[in-house]
Amino acid sequence: MNSLFKLLPRNPFAATRRSSHRLHTQPHPHPLLSTFSRLCFEGPLHAALALLPDLASAGLRADPVSLTRLVKLCVRHGTASDGRLIHRHVAAHGALSPGGGGGLFVSNSLVSMYAKFGLLDDALRLFDGMPERNVVTWTTVVAALANAEGRKEEALRFLVAMRRDGVAPNAYTFSSVLGACGTQGVLAAMHASTVKVGLDSDVFVRSSLIDAYMKLGDLDGGRGVFDEMVTGDLVVWNSIIGGFAQSGDGAGAIELFVRMKDAGFSANQGTLTSVLRACTGMVMLEVGRQVHAHVLKYEKDLILHNALLDMYCKCGSLQDADFLFRRMPQRDVISWSTMVSGLAQNGRSTEALRVFDLMKSEGVAPNRITLVGVLFACSHAGLVEDGWYYFKSMEKLFGIRPEREHHNCMVDLLGRAGKLDEAVEFIHEMSLDPDSVIWRTLLGACRMHKNANLAAYAAREILKLEPDDQGARVLLSNTYADLRQWTDAEKSWKAMRDRGMKKEPGRSWIELEKQVHVFIAGDLSHPFSDSIVQELNRLIGRINALGYVPQTEFVLQDLTIEQKEDLLKYHSEKLTIAFGTMRAMEGKPIRIMKNLRICGDCHAFAKLVSKSEGKVIIIRDPVRFHHFQDGACSCGDYW
Repeated sequence: MNSLFKLLPRNPFAATRRSSHRLHTQPHPHPLLSTFSRLCFEGPLHAALALLPDLASAGLRADPVSLTRLVKLCVRHGTASDGRLIHRHVAAHGALSPGGGGGLFVSNSLVSMYAKFGLLDDALRLFDGMPERNVVTWTTVVAALANAEGRKEEALRFLVAMRRDGVAPNAYTFSSVLGACGTQGVLAAMHASTVKVGLDSDVFVRSSLIDAYMKLGDLDGGRGVFDEMVTGDLVVWNSIIGGFAQSGDGAGAIELFVRMKDAGFSANQGTLTSVLRACTGMVMLEVGRQVHAHVLKYEKDLILHNALLDMYCKCGSLQDADFLFRRMPQRDVISWSTMVSGLAQNGRSTEALRVFDLMKSEGVAPNRITLVGVLFACSHAGLVEDGWYYFKSMEKLFGIRPEREHHNCMVDLLGRAGKLDEAVEFIHEMSLDPDSVIWRTLLGACRMHKNANLAAYAAREILKLEPDDQGARVLLSNTYADLRQWTDAEKSWKAMRDRGMKKEPGRSWIELEKQVHVFIAGDLSHPFSDSIVQELNRLIGRINALGYVPQTEFVLQDLTIEQKEDLLKYHSEKLTIAFGTMRAMEGKPIRIMKNLRICGDCHAFAKLVSKSEGKVIIIRDPVRFHHFQDGACSCGDYW
């Protein structure tokens, strides 16, 4: 008890009086400083900046908190010039000098400001001149360099220098720098560093690790990091699902999405956008429709609705796309462009151009993507004059200078229409140097119109730019084979064999009951192969009565007629169509995705099966959709 009393003042009321006296005798802040502090917090920025000369004239020094708030206000509402003005003021009046932590506090905010304005060299100059730095300083610079184009190696060097300076990286440092790892070896070393300091279990570090592995195409590495989780977190789930979707493994992304829901997590906008991307890539319409149900609670999320619209268009479900488009609470240029391109790719070019006209009438300015969709519509409908009009007037009417994609559309337009000499002239007169994509477009047109000499010229131009391009050699050899120039075709095939190249086999896949079934040309390893071959024979018998004759000219090998017919019979599209007619639900279209352009024989087969079976068959190849119904195709046999 006595010891307790020793801790109390002898006269508590006297102590209170002394404390009260001290409070009342502290000087009030200068009115100018009070006004400045308020403006730094509330704005407007120009009013706060206008007081800086007055503070300097009065010899007043603002506190670090106010100055830091001013810098943040500048980042939100100001310019780089405003930022430099603040920097000059604080440098001239001692606010950056060390001591008490205030100088470092302000310096860090200025480094961050320069980084956010994209002025990395200014940020580094300030960094180099700082008498003291802490983990925030180093991390700000490392993160800025890691996010800057072409400076990722510099970010890694700064991380090494940071450690040598005795400053330990924190979770944010590692989260920022992991994206700068450009090789598997560097990423493995960085991963080991996070484990060594015990930060690998941090949710943001783990998420960044997954992103880094995915960016390098190492799905197994990303999945390994994910599977090591002791407890789940939505951030990490989104990283792994997004990584699989962006890497083209849509089935893996959807499987993870199902696992996430089973684990009790609710999807957010990030999750749903990734899953929609996966559905789009795999043409998994039924899963996409289930995701649509989750999107309903985000009715004002334009990004999510645009992703949903894109999914419906690229799954060939224009009825769903149109229904969604008409009911979207708001539409931007991306919404309109998606609809224009979606209609064009699905063979509805006239409607695509009508939507484009409606877009203009509603005052929405098109962008370069919109014009690509418009030119695509003209190209795939053979509208040469319309295509020339839009191409020549896009800069004058819309302020959009033609880029490579627009030039490529024009080469495609002219090539498809058989105007090969005009296409070559257009390429030679381009203001841009033609790239391999443009020459490849010309090469494809040469094969379509069986012009071997021009095909050889286009192939040589491609191989000058990309000596290891396999597609050019395949197209050239196929062109020779089309013309039965077997000696020339063999030369191209031999050149491919000598380089260890193999022609990519045709693959098609179909989603049934939430499961994807993949078929490869000539491969009868599917569990239901016997039934599929039986169904295929039945279909061929039915369409023979409608006039089907195998178009053996599409077999680009020097074989007997019987051998060619046998090869045609087991093309991946035919196997998939047969499986679809066996298993598809009554009244629902058969939706198929394939990796290569559909051949003429499979195109004729699909048209006649749609008539004999009363089925709608939708096939999406890498370029466009084919909607087969009642013996006709949406492409009008022009593809």
